[in-house]
Amino acid sequence: MAKLGVNVDHVATVRQARRTTEPDPVTAAALAELAGADSITVHLREDRRHIQDRDVELLRRTVKTRLNLEMAATDEMVGIALKTLPDCVTLVPERRAELTTEGGLNVIHHRQLLQRQIELLRQGGICVSLFVDPDLEQIKASHRIGADYVEIHTGGYCDAVNAELRRQELARLDTAIRAGRKLGLGVNAGHGLDYRNLRAVVALGGVEEFNIGHSIVARAVLVGMEQAVREMVALVRGG
Repeated sequence: MAKLGVNVDHVATVRQARRTTEPDPVTAAALAELAGADSITVHLREDRRHIQDRDVELLRRTVKTRLNLEMAATDEMVGIALKTLPDCVTLVPERRAELTTEGGLNVIHHRQLLQRQIELLRQGGICVSLFVDPDLEQIKASHRIGADYVEIHTGGYCDAVNAELRRQELARLDTAIRAGRKLGLGVNAGHGLDYRNLRAVVALGGVEEFNIGHSIVARAVLVGMEQAVREMVALVRGG
């Protein structure tokens, strides 16, 4: 049965809009866990646009399930991870101009850098996931350089503008998930998934954990964090 990782970045986005103290992503994470979340994800971006260093430090002390830290593959971020010791690190591409992560890592092009960062993180006892597009060569490269997991980027499927494109993207996801599992990688998935489009991806099988943030936080604004998470947990678990 698949698990749900709840990303609380956009709770921090609301807070940072006014540079105040609330809403607190640490409190949101606690409520998400009470509602059945299997892990908490935060992305500490280099420009600190939402999650702050303080959030990561407090979450490490308070998260009862698992803490997944998304970050760029930089020396600064690896140093923070080795100090904080999250349960898992997910390495993602990052551009300051982007609104949100726009695509997967180019593992093939950056293999030497990524391999070095993976080795450092694993020496610190942290499992490492790479955020990649549903591309077989990128998944194979992730395996070759020592990643524990891949997180398949589901944005192409979620952004498909018609049923035929959606079908094609879903088939790409299915192929990528099967390839990752065949190589012995753990397979997670995320980006753009919501209460309407998730069910078809869950039905493919093979995904260990879905990492979902924006749609949960958007729903929570209307119905509360616990209800929003419970509804998504039910979908992830096939309800």
